[in-house]
Amino acid sequence: MRDILESVAAGELSPAAAEARLSGYASTDAGRFDAAREHRRGVPEAILADGKTPEETASLVLTAIETTGRALVTRTDGATVETVRTRVDAEVPDATVETDERARTLVARAPDHERPSLDATVAVVTAGTSDAAAAGEATAVLREMGAHVDRISDVGVANIDRVLDQRDALRAADALVVAAGREGALPTVVAGMVDAPVIALPVSVGYGFGGEGEAALLGMLQSCSVLSVVNVDAGFVAGAQAGLIAQAVGSARET
Repeated sequence: MRDILESVAAGELSPAAAEARLSGYASTDAGRFDAAREHRRGVPEAILADGKTPEETASLVLTAIETTGRALVTRTDGATVETVRTRVDAEVPDATVETDERARTLVARAPDHERPSLDATVAVVTAGTSDAAAAGEATAVLREMGAHVDRISDVGVANIDRVLDQRDALRAADALVVAAGREGALPTVVAGMVDAPVIALPVSVGYGFGGEGEAALLGMLQSCSVLSVVNVDAGFVAGAQAGLIAQAVGSARET
């Protein structure tokens, strides 16, 4: 503790970084950032922009960069991205900001931060193009956890040949995130073809009775194949769960 206090006094460590080392989190006006989550849980802390003002999100992004070297933001919008870029450019000019407009994700990274690298592959599979946003959110967290991501797109069961001709790629993965809306049949089909864990990601695509992902969620919960199911549009959770599997696979291959 004394070393940390001396570093703060010497200007070598910021108060926020010192607080994060001592307590595991850093306090801001926008809330407390869980700087120890990745070390404690194996999953990077994500900043949910939905429900926060752009300034609150930007404040947490700067704290994340300061304490962990990287910020991962989900459910962004245009105003949030613009505010984050402006604040990061002004206060951490050497940092990089990467965005995925469709997935609504943002990753800001200090120049000395390096993503981990796992000897494991996760296939992120979509039934249709409309499922790409949730799948992109899963992809973002998987990449930040160090997994190799193989995107397999538009293989829905409306034409079963589309998924059958991808069976080799599906079977090569160490874990799979399968995103589908409407009746949500694709994860069941894929789980019957592979020997790796499948995480089913229901997507709020569909309308009328059972729309907005409800039928997809119920169908996945009732699947006769062995799979796990996350909540509707919960791309971050699906990606994190698959990332934990990838970490276990990568660690096993190192031994």
